[in-house]
Amino acid sequence: MLPDGLAQGARHGDVTLAGNAVLQNFLLISAFFLDGLANAAEQLCGRTYGARDRAGFTSATRLVISWGFGFALAVSDRNHAFSVKLLVLIILCMIFARSAAMGFNRLVDRKYDSLNPRTLGREIPAGKVSPSSATVFVVANSLLFIITAGFINRLTLILAPLALTIILGYSLTKRITWLCHFILGLGLSLAPIGAYISVTGQFSLVPLIYSLIVITWVSGFDIIYALPDEEFDRENRLFSIPAAAGKKKALVISSLIHFATFILVIFAGLKSMGGIFYWIGAATFTALLAYQHMIVRPDDLSR
Repeated sequence: MLPDGLAQGARHGDVTLAGNAVLQNFLLISAFFLDGLANAAEQLCGRTYGARDRAGFTSATRLVISWGFGFALAVSDRNHAFSVKLLVLIILCMIFARSAAMGFNRLVDRKYDSLNPRTLGREIPAGKVSPSSATVFVVANSLLFIITAGFINRLTLILAPLALTIILGYSLTKRITWLCHFILGLGLSLAPIGAYISVTGQFSLVPLIYSLIVITWVSGFDIIYALPDEEFDRENRLFSIPAAAGKKKALVISSLIHFATFILVIFAGLKSMGGIFYWIGAATFTALLAYQHMIVRPDDLSR
């Protein structure tokens, strides 16, 4: 591909040849970036899967997919310029927001984590991190998130405190409502729409659809993730759909939510006139959703 492009450019003069060379360098840089993101995803998911770390694998999967939606929307708008500086700022915002949310979750849930055999090995109950250090970590990342958002544009700065409230507030919702699964989805859904606003400085329907996809996918997945804690949640008066409805009904609810995800994926492709690669990705995503429900049963949560 590259030699052919250079040969074609050479036929049209030095300026065209030089322009093609510059564009091809950008193509290579983009390929290296995507390869790096793919390798990071493989490392995160593969390491936790091999270690049978269910919580780590779930966290890595959510992170990778939310980042994927965010990056895709950030670079897909052809009416606005996209720069390396903006990409770096978006990545930093995602890192700081995710770090603050994870740190806050571990901090406020440390009592329950110490009682649950599944979470007993987390950093604070295991004594690897002190509550005071976790507090400093959360505050620092929260401030860095807001400051970084301010360097993008005015709208992201205005919305940053609201986004931070949502992603931190999720950790408290399990104490008051079984809708906590959807609050988690809402928090992660801010990635695609936040990336789009960072580039365009405005709202649009398409990123909102992708955010709804993230909400339904994550909430349905989190219901499945909460199945092993059904008895623990009831005993400790924590709210979740499995604790409220039981494993069997919870799986039905999760299936219905993921069917809504499928409908939204189709609608997003039609609305944005997705090409062949979009539909290949949509088919793969749908197949994985279906497979997830095929391997999980109320009486067998080992997978």
